[in-house]
Amino acid sequence: MDARRGPARPLSAFPGVADLRRRDGEKWAVAGRDTLAAWVADMDFPVADVIREAVLRRTRGDLGYPVWFDESRGGPLGEVFAERMLRRHGHAPDPTHVRLFTDINQALSAVLRSATDPGDGVLLHTPACPPFVDVIARLGRRPLTVPVHESEHGWEFPLAPMKEAADAAGRTRVLFLVNPHNPTGRVLRRAELEELAAFALDRDLLVVSDEVHADLVHAPHRHVPFASLGPEVAARTITLTSGSKAFNLAGVRCAVAHIGPRAVRDAVDGQQGLLYGQVSVFAVEALKAAWTAGDDWLDQVLRVLAHHRGRLLESLPPGVRCHTPEATFLAWLDCRALGLGEDPMPFFRDEAGVLLFSGPSFGPEGEGFVRLNFGTSPRILEEILQRMDSAVRGHRNS
Repeated sequence: MDARRGPARPLSAFPGVADLRRRDGEKWAVAGRDTLAAWVADMDFPVADVIREAVLRRTRGDLGYPVWFDESRGGPLGEVFAERMLRRHGHAPDPTHVRLFTDINQALSAVLRSATDPGDGVLLHTPACPPFVDVIARLGRRPLTVPVHESEHGWEFPLAPMKEAADAAGRTRVLFLVNPHNPTGRVLRRAELEELAAFALDRDLLVVSDEVHADLVHAPHRHVPFASLGPEVAARTITLTSGSKAFNLAGVRCAVAHIGPRAVRDAVDGQQGLLYGQVSVFAVEALKAAWTAGDDWLDQVLRVLAHHRGRLLESLPPGVRCHTPEATFLAWLDCRALGLGEDPMPFFRDEAGVLLFSGPSFGPEGEGFVRLNFGTSPRILEEILQRMDSAVRGHRNS
């Protein structure tokens, strides 16, 4: 066993519905008493013991001001991030370029404030996770949305529409890339990323690459870090990630931004500290434990998710389509053939007692879709699928 790996809590001990309903997290708290929650991107699995133990150890230690107040040399997670990227993805980033934020949205906000001006365009694929478009717009930058294309083979990310959007918009400064993609679950291939990199170099664009789902890629697919495509690309790339998805740590509030461009890094450093606040010592310990000793737990999770993904695709209700997710624990369900209107979410909530994520929340390209979270226990997933199937069959027969 790799010395960096620790004992993992067995995933056979899945919490039941009653246990989940007693949680005060957003996923189950808003679902309602008789509704099964499969919407927001939190998994239902127990937190890895190595993470719990690391946080408990910290409670017995120093809880004063941390020594890493100055993050100019990568802070407490710089080396940890760099070692993990090399171990899992074959990429060796400079650990001194790492900066910490409470979450990816805060990191995105800090980068855009530092590197762009009001009115600058930010290219991004849609459907898009709702907070991203909101952050860009609230900062006075222009979200330049580029719809992904659907073919018989799945979701595609052609370059031509990206070029057309940049040409039409005028002042475009940033390409914001989400890979693996949420909500479609698509993993971009190296050739696709190289095309985007050449485009970014040609247009002198900064690239902000959200790679938070990188640890949740399903075989045989592989995650290719955008910054690994060469020195010129790395010098204009900001990589964002955290443990919020792979290790279910959204409430811990700790994210990493690896900021390749020197000018952007210096500008962000000028705003850090009191202006943006800092992550807590508990958050750092949790993420450090996840990234250094959580691989056994994560491997178990990936096996469970692979099984759940197959079960989901076998059991979709009649009239519902889904391209196989290549990563994540999220399925992008096409319900347009059911005639449920722009947003199928209320139908499944009210008729099936299953709370899914509203497709139109991801933009106009999400109309007729819902997003389903299959990161739960086998028993709960079966109940979700049975409820949805019964509701759809009842609708079609009415």
